[in-house]
Amino acid sequence: MARGRRAAELALGWGCCLLLCCAAASKLEVSMPAVVEVESGGTARIECNFYIPGNGSYTYINWFYIDRNHRVRLCHITGSEILEENTDYKGRLSVGEDKALSISRVTVQDARTFVCQVGAGSHGMGENRTELHIYKFPEAPEITASAAGISVQSSGTSQIAQCVSRNSFPPPNITWHKNGEQLQPEEKTVKILGTLTRESSGLYTVSSTLFARVTREDRNSLYHCTVHYWLRGQRRAVESPRVNITVFYPAQHVKLQVVPSSTLVKEGDDVKLVCEADGNPAPVFTFYKREPDDSWEDLTSLADTNSGVLNLHDVTKSSSGLYKCQTLDLDDMGQLEKDVELVVNYIEGVHVKMEPSSPLQEGDSVRLSCDAHSPVALDYQWRDEKGKKVAEGNQLFLSNLTFETSSNFSCKVIAPSVPGLEQSKQVAVAVQGKPRIVAISSPLYVRQDEVVNLTCKAIAFPRPSVHWNVNGTAHEYIENQHIASNLTVRVNHDLLRAGAMCRVSNALGVSEKHIQLLDQKTPESKGVIIVAIIVSILVVAVLGSVIYFLHKKGKIPCGRAGKQDITKPEARKDKIVVEVKSDKLSEEAGLLQGASSEKRPAADQSEKYIDLRN
Repeated sequence: MARGRRAAELALGWGCCLLLCCAAASKLEVSMPAVVEVESGGTARIECNFYIPGNGSYTYINWFYIDRNHRVRLCHITGSEILEENTDYKGRLSVGEDKALSISRVTVQDARTFVCQVGAGSHGMGENRTELHIYKFPEAPEITASAAGISVQSSGTSQIAQCVSRNSFPPPNITWHKNGEQLQPEEKTVKILGTLTRESSGLYTVSSTLFARVTREDRNSLYHCTVHYWLRGQRRAVESPRVNITVFYPAQHVKLQVVPSSTLVKEGDDVKLVCEADGNPAPVFTFYKREPDDSWEDLTSLADTNSGVLNLHDVTKSSSGLYKCQTLDLDDMGQLEKDVELVVNYIEGVHVKMEPSSPLQEGDSVRLSCDAHSPVALDYQWRDEKGKKVAEGNQLFLSNLTFETSSNFSCKVIAPSVPGLEQSKQVAVAVQGKPRIVAISSPLYVRQDEVVNLTCKAIAFPRPSVHWNVNGTAHEYIENQHIASNLTVRVNHDLLRAGAMCRVSNALGVSEKHIQLLDQKTPESKGVIIVAIIVSILVVAVLGSVIYFLHKKGKIPCGRAGKQDITKPEARKDKIVVEVKSDKLSEEAGLLQGASSEKRPAADQSEKYIDLRN
């Protein structure tokens, strides 16, 4: 019985379904998309599909839009005729062959509900509707960080930045982020205020302002905003650039250092003491130097109190000492300080000692010792007056001194560990003695009444004077430590006979040299000599002819038979002897030569002496 009841129920259900399907199939149906989305400025196309039972045709089609719950007809379609109503859409509407409605140059005001109504005579009337959504992409957000600095000691929240998104539809949403993490409103720490403005164009401008409390770590934080909007059912986002804000915070640490490094400072350097604090803004800096009595000298007048730099120009040994930098934070009046020791490296008391200290004579030896004081290790060099290095070490030994070794020497003291730190002491080495004449113009070949130059060159210390025993015009000059005198004189009979005497003297003695003048041969005597030479050549030629003639006649035997012992020739009365003499003299020999007895070996000329009595 139960089974029969179940079968009856199933039969009844199927019967109802068949009735409903038949009713639906016999009714006019209109289908449209629920939503159409179009970007502002584009063309919206709204489709209207309909079904008429029995493949019937429509009688009319009406397009409407809903305005404040009232229908406003846009157009009326009958057959191939389209009647467009006088509305705000006139000139922007078009109907396709499939009866779809197109609206060109849509604006945000076109975001409405559109209705397609179809009439089919006996089949009645059917309609459906579509929501037209207009969208406009928001412009890139503009972010502006707070221009004023924000103190960490502020009691409440401070404005961090403002974000603005312009010309969008529908209005977007703005979120805030710090270092990539989204910020959420929190009581007393984070606050976000937003405003929404609808422009005359119908587009929206959205503004959002972030307020927050800051900490010392926020000096490096980066903030940005993100604009979120919907498009075709999907959530989209566009981010602003990152910005940093100025955070004010008191200093926690201070550092004082010497520039350049204190281990390299030397006398004469320009030194900077740089004081740095980790507060913002930088505190006020004050500099002090400790005095020998443990008091502190205020050096603020020499410093830039804003940048924290104390400039010390041309430092000396007395600039060494303990320096202190003190900071004052004007926000909380907190003070910090730091000190540093400045060491100025120096060389002082450069002194040269000579042993023996008595006046030096030619042939003597001397030892020079150089000494100086410095807090760092020193090296010593010896240089001559031309700057050439002659020795290293703090001692220089010179032996077998001569006048030629007299010179200015300098002891150069160098601190290798401090580049550029050096001092020099220059002294003069003078070998004393009576003058020594090193060159004279003798012998000198001259002619009667001829004007000639007589030269005398000497060396000595103290500087000697030169005198001549004949009258003339004298000119003195110094040449390589030598004093030279040129005497211009006319040759006469007495001068030719007696010659001239050069006398050189100083406080330690006198030296003299005689200049011999020889009469130069006349042209006639030269001719006689030439004739004699020619005659001698002719005699030799004749002698050779005679010997050759006698040999041809057999008077002079040759070969073994006539072999003669020529090692010990016998004296013959008829032997011909020819003697040729050539007494050729140089026409002029004005050679400057030194007296050989006073010449010094080359080794002697390399000796060095220093006179430290001055």
